[in-house]
Amino acid sequence: MTKYDEAFKRGVVQEYLTDGGGTRALSQKYGVGRAVLQRWIGAWEHHGESGLRRKHEAYSAEFKLKVLRRMWRDELSYRQVSALFDLRDAGGISRWERQYHEGGFEALKPRRKGRPPKLTQPKQPPQSTPEPTQDERSREDLLKEIEYLRAEVAYLKKLDALLRAKEQAAPKKRRES
Repeated sequence: MTKYDEAFKRGVVQEYLTDGGGTRALSQKYGVGRAVLQRWIGAWEHHGESGLRRKHEAYSAEFKLKVLRRMWRDELSYRQVSALFDLRDAGGISRWERQYHEGGFEALKPRRKGRPPKLTQPKQPPQSTPEPTQDERSREDLLKEIEYLRAEVAYLKKLDALLRAKEQAAPKKRRES
């Protein structure tokens, strides 16, 4: 979507108001959509030059409801209501209307943007479990310990055998020389 500066919008609207050439001719001349031109003209007629300025505003739920009620009461279109209340986004009004029909007034309230905060729970100190006594240990724990101890004994026996073999091989080398 192309964004137009304020001076360009003002020039096009002034040309429409003075020459009265119509939106179709101006649309073709400047390469701007007719709906965009009509929105600019409506904003100019209702709010003057300030209607053409860019505006970034967050609206309250009360304001949104006021806009919707006026639209329903006077049977206005989205474009007419956006020009009347100086809203830049006529599509936003349809969104407000849908939200209102789905969730009532509460749905119109602004929501926080961004990632929701993490749920923080109070940190509890880790509960230390006392070492179980010999009688309280399970059969599975005992079998694991036996397996570990057997592996340790086998490792030590192998280490001892390697050290003895090394000692016996060392004197032979001395005798040979």
